[in-house]
Amino acid sequence: MSIGAVLEQLRGDFPDVTISKIRFLEAEGLVTPARTASGYRRFSVADCERLRFVLTAQRDHYLPLKVIKEQLESIDEGGSAVSTLHPPRALSIAPGLVSPEAFRSGREVRVTRADLCERVGVEDAFVTQLIRAGLIVPGSSGFFDEDAITVATTVRDMAGFGLEVRHLRAFKAAADREAGLVAQIASPVARGRDAGARDRAEEIVRELAALSVTLHSCLVKGAVRDSLDG
Repeated sequence: MSIGAVLEQLRGDFPDVTISKIRFLEAEGLVTPARTASGYRRFSVADCERLRFVLTAQRDHYLPLKVIKEQLESIDEGGSAVSTLHPPRALSIAPGLVSPEAFRSGREVRVTRADLCERVGVEDAFVTQLIRAGLIVPGSSGFFDEDAITVATTVRDMAGFGLEVRHLRAFKAAADREAGLVAQIASPVARGRDAGARDRAEEIVRELAALSVTLHSCLVKGAVRDSLDG
């Protein structure tokens, strides 16, 4: 099959899959289609099923590509056919692990300032404080996204415990530092000249961001526990 035919085979179960994604998985060594004399990819049925395995592992079990690749290599060494693979196990490390899929861009939501106030149940002055603190940022057209609603709702609930918006600037500063570290690793990958460079960089960003949030959560829990015990 051509790469376009494979895309059609997979899109029924994986509507978000793209040709760039397939090329990215190839660049990562998860699938190795044959090549014609002129260089065109030719995928076998086994290649297609292998891709289906990888996409299922990502979607249903949130496995990082490194783990999926290790599983496939282990199965290959045992001589098992891709079409008979059992579903991969879920990650057992780091209880409470945040899924990289949580950082995948979803459907764009355009929320006006008035709608934001209404949905969260806050006054306009509260939104102004959030913007000044850098906790939410309107887009170029003045609209807010779904994350802004989540941030505003969370800060509103924290305010019920006596925390003011100004107290939360440290959270923003910490997030910016973590994002900077992720960017240092992913940016050189994104600048690569191969076809899957951008997709590979986005994959790295999602996985590192998820691990960063998990680490941050565990460290905060430990620090809070120590403060209570002390």
